[in-house]
Amino acid sequence: MTVESTAAQKPRRSAGTKSAASTGTTGTKRAASGAKRTGANKSPGADTQLIQLLTPEGKRVKDATYDPYVADITPDELRGLYRDMVLTRRFDAEATSLQRQGELGLWASLLGQEAAQIGSGRATREDDYVFPTYREHGVAWCRGVDPTNLLGMFRGVNNGGWDPNSNNFHLYTIVIGSQTLHATGYAMGITKDGADSAVIAYFGDGASSQGDVAESFTFSAVYNAPVVFFCQNNQWAISEPTEKQTRVPLYQRAQGYGFPGVRVDGNDVLACLAVTKWALERARRGEGPTLVEAFTYRMGAHTTSDDPTKYRADEETESWEAKDPILRMRTYLEASNHADEGFFAELEVESEALGKRVREVVRAMPDPDHFAIFENVYADGHALVDEERAQFAAYQASFADEGEDK
Repeated sequence: MTVESTAAQKPRRSAGTKSAASTGTTGTKRAASGAKRTGANKSPGADTQLIQLLTPEGKRVKDATYDPYVADITPDELRGLYRDMVLTRRFDAEATSLQRQGELGLWASLLGQEAAQIGSGRATREDDYVFPTYREHGVAWCRGVDPTNLLGMFRGVNNGGWDPNSNNFHLYTIVIGSQTLHATGYAMGITKDGADSAVIAYFGDGASSQGDVAESFTFSAVYNAPVVFFCQNNQWAISEPTEKQTRVPLYQRAQGYGFPGVRVDGNDVLACLAVTKWALERARRGEGPTLVEAFTYRMGAHTTSDDPTKYRADEETESWEAKDPILRMRTYLEASNHADEGFFAELEVESEALGKRVREVVRAMPDPDHFAIFENVYADGHALVDEERAQFAAYQASFADEGEDK
């Protein structure tokens, strides 16, 4: 397997995706709602100018405002950003395969969003605090969380797998949007403590419609909280396109709350790094919150239980494959003579080793205690829980009885 197979390849569509040519159709099949988009960049304000430092062709462009935030970046650090994205994608692909093999109950892939997560994650300081959703595998990597710890929750053997205070990286939050309130409250506490650190809260375009997010915007603005709201707009809230949720670009919502909003090319790791550094520095200086909208694309399914072919056109996905953040960065490294074939070959070996370790660790994880779900439901005993526990015990015993019959 070459480095292109794990790093610089175009992201693959989910299993079951077929083009119109292969199915013998004309591409007119629609989801049950009858609303399937047929082109790329249909999100509100998609033609709005993005903050961009690397074009999709891998060419460096100048930006007077944000260039200073990456002016001192070294070739070694540029290679590091590429390495982060490659290894994060490999981990993500391995997790998807493990779920398909029955080793995980579910998996939420980040395929296509590596630049947004690595760029913003590397912009944080050690003393900053990060509040993720459930897809921030790249940010977890940047914060030093062992990637295998992320898999315990999806395998059902733990409730998170890491100490949030060890890496200032909160546990994954499944309830959509609620972590933005947690982040705002923590940021308000930082202000009261007189610290100069900052908070960053991650959420998606779907979560931007949640009341918790609106409430966090209100409180953070009123109390001038040092928090950066980092919205990864991957344009699909499961099967709901962004235009069904907002009539303006998401970053413009910040205006109504009285703080800045910016839109960055979410497939440009350098721009994401620079913009997030700028926003975090604002927060540390006491200038309050910022909304960063990273305009990107979810190349795979929402989770492994989803089939995006039912609501998303192949043409749209293919147009975004050309904007692959990893290919973009590799092109830039090669054109700038910042990386040679030896670097890519070594990275391929490291990628393979990571994949092997992930498989071995997951398969060695013990099965969860099937009766743990009945614990801590109520502070005291409860007759209904006791009844359900007994029913479940009888159900489990039935499998042993079947084995004895044989």
